[in-house]
Amino acid sequence: MTKSENNLTQVNEPLITFDQKTQVFHLHNKHLSYLLSIDEGGILSHLYFGRRIRNYHGQRRSPRRDRGFSGNLPGTTDRTYSLDSLLREYSGKGDGDFRTPALVVRQADGSHTIFLTYRSHQIVSGKPSLEGLPAAYVETDEEAQTLIVTLEDEVSSLRVDLFYTIYRDRNVVARSVKIKNTGRTTIHLEKVASMQMDFNNRPLDVISLPGAHANERHQQREAVGFGIKEFSSSRGTTSHQMNSFIALCDPDTNEFHGEVYGFSFVYSGNHKESVEMDQFRQTRVTVGINDDQFDWQLTPNESFQAPEVLMVYSNHGLNGMSQTFHHLLRERIARGKNKYRERPIVINNWEATFFDFNESKLKKIVDEAKNVGIEMFVLDDGWFGHRDNDDSSLGDWQVFEKKFPNGLRRFSDYVHQQGMKMGIWFEPEMISYDSDLYRQHPDYLLKVPGRKPTPSRDQYVLDMGRQEVRDNIFNQMKQLLQTENIDYVKWDMNRHLTDVYSTVLPAERQGETLHRYVLGLYELLEKLTTKFPNILWEGCSGGGGRIDAGFMYYMPQSWASDNTDAIARLTIQYGTSLAYPISSMTAHVSESPNQQTGRATPLKTRADVAMSGVFGYELDLTKMTAMEKMAIKKQVTLYKEIRPVIQYGNFIRLINPNQNNRCAWIFVAPDKKEAVAFSFHVLSSAQPTFDVLRLAGLDSDRNYQNVATGKVIGGDELMNTGFYEKIDNFDFSSHLYHFKVVTV
Repeated sequence: MTKSENNLTQVNEPLITFDQKTQVFHLHNKHLSYLLSIDEGGILSHLYFGRRIRNYHGQRRSPRRDRGFSGNLPGTTDRTYSLDSLLREYSGKGDGDFRTPALVVRQADGSHTIFLTYRSHQIVSGKPSLEGLPAAYVETDEEAQTLIVTLEDEVSSLRVDLFYTIYRDRNVVARSVKIKNTGRTTIHLEKVASMQMDFNNRPLDVISLPGAHANERHQQREAVGFGIKEFSSSRGTTSHQMNSFIALCDPDTNEFHGEVYGFSFVYSGNHKESVEMDQFRQTRVTVGINDDQFDWQLTPNESFQAPEVLMVYSNHGLNGMSQTFHHLLRERIARGKNKYRERPIVINNWEATFFDFNESKLKKIVDEAKNVGIEMFVLDDGWFGHRDNDDSSLGDWQVFEKKFPNGLRRFSDYVHQQGMKMGIWFEPEMISYDSDLYRQHPDYLLKVPGRKPTPSRDQYVLDMGRQEVRDNIFNQMKQLLQTENIDYVKWDMNRHLTDVYSTVLPAERQGETLHRYVLGLYELLEKLTTKFPNILWEGCSGGGGRIDAGFMYYMPQSWASDNTDAIARLTIQYGTSLAYPISSMTAHVSESPNQQTGRATPLKTRADVAMSGVFGYELDLTKMTAMEKMAIKKQVTLYKEIRPVIQYGNFIRLINPNQNNRCAWIFVAPDKKEAVAFSFHVLSSAQPTFDVLRLAGLDSDRNYQNVATGKVIGGDELMNTGFYEKIDNFDFSSHLYHFKVVTV
């Protein structure tokens, strides 16, 4: 067989097989295997998810044992087979399995019992898209295969399609669920998890990313114990308070070693990740839309498509899991012309001016930005309506004439004439009482009849589930984006959802309001990003309140946090990197002392932290000293040199700031010919330790030259022996190490 013939065989090798005799499905690639089977009574049982196996010989069939107070299959007398102890793929409430159900249905007669059994299956090439929802995709059908297993509740004729997609070259299984009512009566879906996975008896830790506004995504790790542990948001969005990502791992798993299973929900609304250890020390994980305030009416012949969950397996520790997520989200979630483009270095005027600006004031910042080599100016809040503070004008996306008497296009043209690109801020999902939009359409906001709506930041929320609301916002934004020569949009959302009620839905369908809001938002985003494919779209929700895989489908980058303090950003960016790529994480240098924390931090440290993401500035350059401007110019020049490695190299965490007075990470080019490492020391000491920094991800057989010192060191030395770092006698210090492969 020739080499080309061998490659063709590998490409055409099936990724999913079904053994008719044993009734076992085997999803596999060169990295992993996923096994499930049709068990007794047509129950779909889970067998294995982990490192790849060549063949399966039945050794993971669930043992049988008579268990007290655990029900058995209807119509049988076998006491040794119970759904309450079986490892299952998808469970419904009321079937004798007392663990957390994946599906809760209220039948037409008011009962909640549903019993799902196997009906059929099909294996298809590629990956079906999910109607109206973001999801991972394929560029060719050859890169993935999808198993669709149909379960049915015979009594109600409710059908459940379970989708499993395995990629040929990624440690990923993507799962989703579609529910169809093929019966004659209307039912209500009260909970629809997008996936369920049962683990056998084994000790596990669960890692989550909780936080708060300006303090997002801190790694929390705890042992899984008896009972139910939930990680959720009922705020209408992914939220600062809890991200829609969790991971389960062995207790001894660290950044570089051990097994870990990551679960990322491709959705931007309410979510719930549930982890339950049962009476037999088995662990069940369910991920899906939060069932709080969720009630979806499903009439005969209607379907409901649940969002997708990306499941990643790694036996190379947390870094291995993260790199799989990074590549998947960068390459098969993000779309459009900016997916692989180097992101521009921006300056944003918010912390420089807040609402107090005019065209003349902004031009001075633009001039200074041009002189130091910055590539884009971003005009933040306050350019529209009559907005001089945050209590007016949201919903009126026309230029504020007092600030731009000659129109915004003249200022935009000025920015472009300086060789820079032009960006602008929007908050399209919000409305102010003091706005023309509210005066014309007071019914557009979410509001419970007979109650005064709850303000937050003096603003209210538009009902994005309504077509006429979306059309109004789309037409306003289209008009401005078509005429003002805009290269970038920052899409903000500065409050969560309250007063959840839609005036266009009847009382029995109000439980659909929150999900319809998200579906409407996705429709608007799809329409805008398709209409303006050249614009770089950035997500923001008071900073990092809506960083999730779903939003990245429309916007390849997001503002990671409103907290621009470099030391606070160490833990925020470290935690964010667990599930999201560096190319999706924007970070800016702001003034010192910092406006959020009051902390005074060296300019170099602020730049090194911000250069560890999509780099920019958020300060008033006109107030900087000549020496500071020269330093900024050098920072901009350096970032342009290392930008490809930072934004699209492999990112590896080295030292966890949550556990140390230090923090370190490294970026390595895909060909391993270049690497950039950053090391940070938080507090100085009168008796400092001698700290060694060991790198990772390099080529052991190559030699690397330190660009700053010229010293040549082997990749094996840099990773194994490491090197002593310089001791700085001041707080909040940082070091940048740039290495390139050389031949000696």
